[in-house]
Amino acid sequence: MAAFLNDDQVRTIRAKYGTPVYVYDQRTLEAQAEAVLNFPNAFGLTARYAMKALPNSTAIRILTQKGLHIDASSGYEAERALRAGVPGPHIMLTAQQLPKNLKYLIEQGVIFNACSLNQLRIYGDLFPGRSLSVRINPGLGSGHSKRTNVGGPASSFGIWHEYISDIYKICKQRDLTITTMHTHIGSGSDPEVWERVALMSLKICIGFENATTLSLGGGYKIGRMPGEVSTDLQIIGQHVAEAFEMTARQTGRTLRLEVEPGTYLVANAGAIVATAIDVVDTGKDGYKFIKTDTGMTEVIRPSMYGAQHPIAVVPAGEEERGMDEYIVVGHCCESGDVLTPAPEDPEGLLPRLLTKTKVGDAVVIGGAGAYCAGMSSKNYNSFPEAAEVLLDRDGTLHLIRKRQTLDQVLQNEIVPDFLTPKS
Repeated sequence: MAAFLNDDQVRTIRAKYGTPVYVYDQRTLEAQAEAVLNFPNAFGLTARYAMKALPNSTAIRILTQKGLHIDASSGYEAERALRAGVPGPHIMLTAQQLPKNLKYLIEQGVIFNACSLNQLRIYGDLFPGRSLSVRINPGLGSGHSKRTNVGGPASSFGIWHEYISDIYKICKQRDLTITTMHTHIGSGSDPEVWERVALMSLKICIGFENATTLSLGGGYKIGRMPGEVSTDLQIIGQHVAEAFEMTARQTGRTLRLEVEPGTYLVANAGAIVATAIDVVDTGKDGYKFIKTDTGMTEVIRPSMYGAQHPIAVVPAGEEERGMDEYIVVGHCCESGDVLTPAPEDPEGLLPRLLTKTKVGDAVVIGGAGAYCAGMSSKNYNSFPEAAEVLLDRDGTLHLIRKRQTLDQVLQNEIVPDFLTPKS
């Protein structure tokens, strides 16, 4: 179960807010922010929060008040950050799709990170003579699955490293100045691969004569399950700091470091409190299943790529029970709505040893702070979005997003007049 919740809190949350409900812990968010802000560096550090991991305004405010800046992955995210009170110059926009309000965002001071040659041309045509950042695909990637690897030849993210001469030409034609080089190779990256890419990126960055900053993205491994090891930021950071220092000695260039974690900051600061709505089996040679009132509508990672989340059952009463093995599934009419798939195999099943479960027990899914509320199969089967709650430093609960209603799910639908019954 989530380390920040005990059984009594789970029962209180369920009674007060219903299920399913996301719960986030302020203490964990702030502790992770401090760990990132202490990332070793040689000549200065800017740490950005990759807000796509958890875009709730409360989380953004907690993390930015600790000193983090923002990495936005769309124009909508950039504007959402502005509305949450983040200053424009503290936001970097790194997007696959250029926003229609790009000019407005740039006027607010948002930093633009060109992710393709076409984006670079468009920015240069709109803002000749300006400075910007460019995202480079260094030719190598890493992630905890193929779907989270965003570097190397199989990835569309960033400008391929062999096209750097084209970047120079475009910038010269439009009087653009590259002040930051950015790279990001994947979520849950292997630390050794991450370090190797950092060294490769340093060599590329030095080629941009006006560059003062190198952003190495995020993607640090975070252990959600018992026994999983998290990346030690001090160890990998020290190696990178030493490389920056060596580069300075060789070239005279003192580059500022940027990092932009998302999962590392928020994954273990969140949990989903749900309810066991049924317990069924498929005979003596089959499986026992716990059906919950959550699933891919709140956490789609297991269905997408076999991601693993800790799961605990909290009995409705306080009686002692034994243990049994269960497959935990969601409430969607979808065979892939499984919360206990085999690791990295969304089509496989892996039973979990859990407290013997009765209908009405609470089911807690841990590690749900990152890429759950912000990346779920919302409104599938017309299930409304779940509520979100903050557990503050003092242990007080705050509703930070109301549960969606069916009326809100339907509010933008328009039925043509010819389908409306005549009275």
